Amino acid sequence: MNLVEPIRNRKDIDNMKKLLYSMNERDAVYFIIGINTAFRISDLIHLKFKDVIDEKMKPLDYFELRETKTGKHNKIAMTKGVRKAIVQYVQHRYEGNLDHYLFTGQKSKDKPITRVTAWRNIKAAADTIGLKNIGTHSLRKTFGYHQYKNGTDITLLMDMFNHSSAGITLRYIGITQDQKDQAVKSLDL
Repeated sequence: MNLVEPIRNRKDIDNMKKLLYSMNERDAVYFIIGINTAFRISDLIHLKFKDVIDEKMKPLDYFELRETKTGKHNKIAMTKGVRKAIVQYVQHRYEGNLDHYLFTGQKSKDKPITRVTAWRNIKAAADTIGLKNIGTHSLRKTFGYHQYKNGTDITLLMDMFNHSSAGITLRYIGITQDQKDQAVKSLDL
């Protein structure tokens, strides 16, 4: 099993967004939501229009969902960038039913895309721009990595990820590997 990494460089994140938008707006939008919320792909693909907009097609202030893996209720604020992506996406995709899935395939509008489809699309975009070890779980890790680098307290990230220790969270978001790499590179004997 290959472990995936966060996307550490903001320019790479921007390049992923641009490429995904050029390939399929749907993939760009779940990428943007994923790197801004720490939701697992299994939760992202099951979002419905009612989870992101109200009856007047206005974006909500928060995502609220029960996580599939943990059963934990989660309420996460929508950032300006997420709201902007959702508004644009809804204008192109919304067909008047709030109970429809947000991210569907071409074959069926009644089912969300699969985790495998999402993975293939994220991996293909990452490969195209030269990123290694990137998959759908990288979205969640990217969120944590940049939150930590931005000064978010590790205990808050532990809670968001439902981890039992700071060490687990630091390893999970790639900070431990960064520190190991820096230590080794600093001692060039």
